[in-house]
Amino acid sequence: MRDAYLYGRRRGAAAELYDEGGAGVPILLLHGLMGSARTWHDQLPWLRKLGHVFTFDAAGHGRPAPAEPSTEAFVRDLADATAGIDEPMIVIGHSMGGLHGWVFAAEYPDRVRGLVVEDMAPDFRGRTARDWAAMVAAWPQPFPDADAVLDYFGPVAGRYFLNSFIASPDGYRLHGEVDTFREISEEWGTREFWSQWRAVRAPALLVEGEHTITPPGQMREMAARHPNSRHVLVHGAGHLIHDDRPEIYRAHVEGFLHAILDHRI
Repeated sequence: MRDAYLYGRRRGAAAELYDEGGAGVPILLLHGLMGSARTWHDQLPWLRKLGHVFTFDAAGHGRPAPAEPSTEAFVRDLADATAGIDEPMIVIGHSMGGLHGWVFAAEYPDRVRGLVVEDMAPDFRGRTARDWAAMVAAWPQPFPDADAVLDYFGPVAGRYFLNSFIASPDGYRLHGEVDTFREISEEWGTREFWSQWRAVRAPALLVEGEHTITPPGQMREMAARHPNSRHVLVHGAGHLIHDDRPEIYRAHVEGFLHAILDHRI
């Protein structure tokens, strides 16, 4: 089923941009660190009813990373890949994708109609990814089959990685280099992105999990600093809110998108 989904997709203008169908306002989905375009699979059916959906594989995730993997380099890559979308988009991003989404909205305000940020904050300074990267490097790859992935990571994160890993004859393995993922994460520990957030003019929905990876209070502060935004805390949810509490996530995002489409915000 997974391979049929992967090879049956219609491709967009670039190999990393995928046309997922639907009609109307373009909706661009951006995955998190170590994710892929396929991690949005369960959300595609209802999003297609609201617009023309596109997914995207970030650089370094199944394809080469930028020479210097800064957030700005990833956003330039995203801007180039989506240049053929000729009307303002609703950008929906999870974690790293949320950060890339709001930096994109700040740098290209005429290309973003609305913004959803899921479980990401502007300031992780002082944190390091070294221990985390060492843990990832120690994963028992390749995982022999899908059940092994689910057993190792659990049902929610396991689905995320099944939709991201490369499937090969000997099993499932990471679709990028651990050093690349570490460098992406390490950048967040050395700088903050408040100025880019303050530059966002599009209406925004900020969705935070109760068991979040973000520093406490920052997503609520983001909403306080943006006059046309709303913060939602999803109780019981972890970092992967759209998979962990899909009905609640859908209700909030659908409501936000309808408000944009009906010109209520």
